[in-house]
Amino acid sequence: MAADIRQQLEADAARTPGLRLLDGRFMEIQQAMGACAKTRGDAAVRYLRDFVEDMKRSGFVAEALARHGIKGASVAPAAKG
Repeated sequence: MAADIRQQLEADAARTPGLRLLDGRFMEIQQAMGACAKTRGDAAVRYLRDFVEDMKRSGFVAEALARHGIKGASVAPAAKG
């Protein structure tokens, strides 16, 4: 039994006969595209949020995942509000 990020486990299973993956998730890695200290103010937070949403909406994030061969990862849904 092993636990790891799904993409690595899928690659290992493809190379090694007899391995199988269980459905579901063991963990979820939520990565950040940017961070902003609260002391920077609301305008800075809005700018960063808008930038990230633009990168997702434009397809940049999805294209970057594809360009780097990242399989099984998904772009986060649009932010609410």
